[in-house]
Amino acid sequence: MAKEANHPVRTTEKSLALIERLREADGARIRDLVGVEGLSKGAVHNHLSTLREHGYVTKDGEEYRLSLQFLTLGGHTRGRTPLYRYGRAKADQLAADTGMLTNLVTEENGRGVYLYQARGDYAVNLDTHVGYRIRLHYTGVGKAILAYLDRERVDEIVDEWGLPMETENTITDRAELHAELDRIRERGYATDHEERTEGLACIAAPIRLDDEILGAISISAPTQRLGNEGFDEAIVGEVESTANELALDLKYRYDG
Repeated sequence: MAKEANHPVRTTEKSLALIERLREADGARIRDLVGVEGLSKGAVHNHLSTLREHGYVTKDGEEYRLSLQFLTLGGHTRGRTPLYRYGRAKADQLAADTGMLTNLVTEENGRGVYLYQARGDYAVNLDTHVGYRIRLHYTGVGKAILAYLDRERVDEIVDEWGLPMETENTITDRAELHAELDRIRERGYATDHEERTEGLACIAAPIRLDDEILGAISISAPTQRLGNEGFDEAIVGEVESTANELALDLKYRYDG
């Protein structure tokens, strides 16, 4: 089958660029958006008026903001994702059992997307949230996913998103990353020891359906809680068991 031609629609690209700018700025006036994608003041007004007419943008005085229409779309999309539908109860239980922050993440377009988070009694507050997108190489959930993608696909992701450094512990070398992914496949789980955030550690396990990697589940906690010298085997076992149980649930649902 011939590869689908890529013919981006410039008008759509400009509207999307305005949406992204409104998201980043948490609201803006027309004059703040002039110049985005080369748009004039009049063109910005026309784009925002169209988005507002269709319910994607609200206006308060002179300031425009994204509307809850995006929550409607995101909630619909997430609700159709089996990993979320059958994984949230498992994530809730893991958070309750460990007292930690539990994350359920899938991969889309080479980045990780947080589908669900559950908070235990001692959960830390992080900058991540449902819908948050991350690079895969510096988190436990991300590496757990990368480990079960084809090497060619991993290289494609690295080519597109790079291996930027977040902390001094971040893997920034391609060969080192591949070696780490080999170790993850050998032991069956991934870790993040202050690779994205100083003082934070994570344990993650892949969620696989036959040979397909659907995502990963993890717990996050201060480094001292999970252990500075190594990760507690009992906690690792809980994360792995949760991932395995979820994979079986998904397999049963699909087969049924």
